[in-house]
Amino acid sequence: MGRHDVRRSDKGPAADQVMPRRWIVLAGALVLAVAGLVGVAAFLTDGSADGSRGSGVAAIGGPFRLTDQNGNRVTNETFAGRYMLVYFGYTYCPDICPLSLQNMVAALDELDPAEVDAVVPIFITVDPERDTVDQLASYVPLFGERLVGLTGTDAEIKAAARAYRVYFAKAEVEGSADYLMDHSSFIYLMGPDGTYRTHFGHDATPDEIAARLRTELGTS
Repeated sequence: MGRHDVRRSDKGPAADQVMPRRWIVLAGALVLAVAGLVGVAAFLTDGSADGSRGSGVAAIGGPFRLTDQNGNRVTNETFAGRYMLVYFGYTYCPDICPLSLQNMVAALDELDPAEVDAVVPIFITVDPERDTVDQLASYVPLFGERLVGLTGTDAEIKAAARAYRVYFAKAEVEGSADYLMDHSSFIYLMGPDGTYRTHFGHDATPDEIAARLRTELGTS
């Protein structure tokens, strides 16, 4: 699926470190599947199946103000002029998030250097309680140097998720001190002007994502 493998880290959990017990992983898959259905319902609440309103104005995306894995404050304007691939998830996610991020960055590996420069992959946490700047700094490099990890206060994360119509909620696991985050799982493609272009499911392949990027960039 590309050249980036999720490996163990002394500072942050990789996919096989967070929820080692099979039943917890299965629970994670279940709540994320439910979240996916909730996310689809959200798309259909105010607009069409592609996430746009009847007026043709995108219902997804908008301003955000967050902090990256280097401690720098950034906004949506920081990435103006480039396409954004945006994924909401969390570093303690047992499987779905690592797979989505791996596919997202692997898609960029298929592009030419000039094409890659026009796209920025962004990972926004829905678990700011655990996903601090330091946690992102240890996790994000597992997926290569291009990925930008963003966190913030609870209010900032909620505002960003609301703008992208992302559902998330803490899901306690009975008998465990750990918890999962129930969340919708889509990769959003936003245009250089910040407008919504399309979205991909968590199981979208690198080839599918790369093909759409080339179409948007006019290089296909």
